[in-house]
Amino acid sequence: MDLFSLIVLSIGIFAGFYVQTAMGFAGSLMALPILLLKFQLPEAIAYISLFYVFSSIFLIYREWVFIDKKTILDLSITSIVGVVLGVLVLSYSKPVFLKKMLGAFILAYVLYSLLGKRESNLGNTSILGLGILAGFFSGIFSTGGPLYIICVENRIKEINTIRATMIGILGLVTLTRIPTLALSGILNFEQCKYAAIIFPIFLSAQFLGRKTFKKSGKAHYKKSILFLLMLSGLSLLF
Repeated sequence: MDLFSLIVLSIGIFAGFYVQTAMGFAGSLMALPILLLKFQLPEAIAYISLFYVFSSIFLIYREWVFIDKKTILDLSITSIVGVVLGVLVLSYSKPVFLKKMLGAFILAYVLYSLLGKRESNLGNTSILGLGILAGFFSGIFSTGGPLYIICVENRIKEINTIRATMIGILGLVTLTRIPTLALSGILNFEQCKYAAIIFPIFLSAQFLGRKTFKKSGKAHYKKSILFLLMLSGLSLLF
């Protein structure tokens, strides 16, 4: 790997997992547009998935007491089905089309967030359907977080529990995604080697993200994230 590729990888992983630690989700939405400056989509997904393993182990250990285990159990089977389908599409689809699809997905999420989340009461069938769709996006883009959070917020209202449960769900998805990526040939040993090289940068993102969650004004912080996501989505589309 050349120096520029290593720099892009470092910046993308830092940005993504800083946001992931602070918010409990959206790490891939931040990391992917940066990594796609240099890497093809399947390779970028492989790197993000590797670091999701490290992040999940650390964060689930720290947040275990706040996690709503029943919600994770209800979404587990549908998520696994969705992840497998997503990885299969990732293996056989055209990267240019997938990049534009990702851009449209990011912009749709930003629009949804800016319009404001209305109070809704999704039934179990709707939540399970969203679970499959969220798993699919997690498998294809590693970006199922926005759909998962719709499910979680329908059941949970306390912000610490929402964030912790999101961390738990994404940890479950990662455990499914890693072996599926390896079996499909997308994830390989060389990627593990370069992930080890930039591991200290990942640790610094985790540390600063947790500090931000504790100290920042959450409303202002969310607006900043949405602005960055909007720029990312536009860059992928155009």
